[in-house]
Amino acid sequence: MCGIIGFFSDSLSKEKIIDSLKRLEYRGYDSAGLAIIEDKKIKRYRCKGEIKELEKKLKNIQIKANICIAHTRWATHGKPSEENAHPHTDCTGKISIVHNGIIENYLELREKLKKKGHVFKSDTDTEIFAHLIEDKLNKNLINAVESAVKEIKGNYAFAIISSLEPDKIIAVKKGAPVVIGIGFDEYFVSSDIPAFLKYTNKAIFLQDNDICVISKNGIEIKNNDKEVKRLVQNIKWDSEQAEKKGFSHFMIKEIFEQPEVFEDTILGRFNEEKGEIHIEGLDTEKLKRIKNIRLIACGTSYHAALAAKYLIEKYAGISAIAEIASEARYSEPVIEKNTLLITISQSGETADTIAAFNNIKKKVDFTIAIVNVVGSTLSRLADYVIYTHAGPEIGVASTKTFTSQMAVLYLLTFQIARIKKKMTTDLIKKYLKNLRKMPEFIIEILKSKDEIKKIADKYYEQKDFLYYGRNVNYPIALEGALKLKEISYIHAEGYPAGEIKHGPIALIDDKVPNIFVAPESRLYGKIINNIEEIKARGGKVIVITNNKNKKISKYVDDVIYIPDVDEDFYPLLAVIPMQLLAYFIGVKRGINVDKPRNLAKSVTVE
Repeated sequence: MCGIIGFFSDSLSKEKIIDSLKRLEYRGYDSAGLAIIEDKKIKRYRCKGEIKELEKKLKNIQIKANICIAHTRWATHGKPSEENAHPHTDCTGKISIVHNGIIENYLELREKLKKKGHVFKSDTDTEIFAHLIEDKLNKNLINAVESAVKEIKGNYAFAIISSLEPDKIIAVKKGAPVVIGIGFDEYFVSSDIPAFLKYTNKAIFLQDNDICVISKNGIEIKNNDKEVKRLVQNIKWDSEQAEKKGFSHFMIKEIFEQPEVFEDTILGRFNEEKGEIHIEGLDTEKLKRIKNIRLIACGTSYHAALAAKYLIEKYAGISAIAEIASEARYSEPVIEKNTLLITISQSGETADTIAAFNNIKKKVDFTIAIVNVVGSTLSRLADYVIYTHAGPEIGVASTKTFTSQMAVLYLLTFQIARIKKKMTTDLIKKYLKNLRKMPEFIIEILKSKDEIKKIADKYYEQKDFLYYGRNVNYPIALEGALKLKEISYIHAEGYPAGEIKHGPIALIDDKVPNIFVAPESRLYGKIINNIEEIKARGGKVIVITNNKNKKISKYVDDVIYIPDVDEDFYPLLAVIPMQLLAYFIGVKRGINVDKPRNLAKSVTVE
């Protein structure tokens, strides 16, 4: 969603501001802007559209300031326009703010402030907060901010400056992420680490209800009127990780990072010679008591959760339910005793997932969060957190984070199965060796990118695609369809292959490509029947199958081969050509695959 970057720096320049804003582009945006304090006055520069439009506005502007707040906006209230772009100000123009999140009671506050004579210049909920601070202002800006925060409802992150106290930046957090970067004689306030990682790797993650004041005296943080200390963390990512490294797009770079990411995710977490799994911090005594598991997530993370459901039930012998978080947040679940709640989110800040987690967590015995971002909201809310160690993912469409989530879920499944004595040590050893080989298998698939590109060139003009899989490969069909929708704007749907005759078969003709995840497995014969049903009706069929299965080529139009593994590991491999196919189709259609329209990387609003 929206991106925030604030600076308290003696080395501030417009180049530095623009560079940091560009590093937040991956979050999705429709307008951009900044505010500085010069000669005890606030100056704002805003525009609709891309950051390059803001650069044009600043072309002949000299910035002589050491305080700045800047923003990339993803519209929630009010259409994309210069008037609705951040930063926003109060009536006097002496208070300026940027915001990520939603103020749920903004209409009520707007009417209340209008009656007091406040005049609003935008359609946003954000502007309300600037006016609310003004309304509360007596002599002390911080007290006014503290008072104003108490009146708003929703999830939010704010950065605030004022010409009345021109030597401060105030940051406020509830629900939406705020990270404070600590550099050499400078500080940063941001929605995410990449915005300032070029300048420092030291960061503080604010927690809900924190109010942070940055001044020449350093950093002061209060929570519920009490001074608190927050841990300074050293970020292991370097700024180079956020660059394209010679690839055409971040997305293809991140697809090619998956062997390394998979290795980083599993590193140090098991010993295949002994069949032992060591996921840091997990309470094995609690895992022994677990009889039910609930998994909640959104989008790509939900597909990982759904795949895990099949694995958990098969290997751990435990009832597992995977739920879409945007639905689970409003459900009234009946929770059995001894239930584990697993929540999955790349950012750890997904609003629907956090809300669903909060809806269910009091009814379960304990909770685990699988996230990529250290210090994120879900990582703090859960009893235990398992980090995926995928590094920053700049492309909006999730690729390497899905693979790393799956790696964690395989390990977690096998650990629970071992604790409950549902898998023999020999079988666990065998499967851990499979996991160890995954990076080299992924590299093998990536080497076939040119063959996959040829298939993309063949079908890129089609308007509809259907994806199919069975059992643990069904979620991979869903993920393949999602990737194509996200980055090529082609309509695509994923189905359990057995459902073909229950509806999708009506869509079959020579203009609708059908993509099957069809490695040789116990359900392979069923898949062949489904393929023949489609071919009998003139449909085009593309198959992802294992290397040894050469005979399938006589049944289908195109084949993508992946390495031979035990059948329940095919999801880890089959998803790679799905990602590549979607990428090459999107590029061929001229889409900006890193920043597809209307999408945001971190969905921090409902």
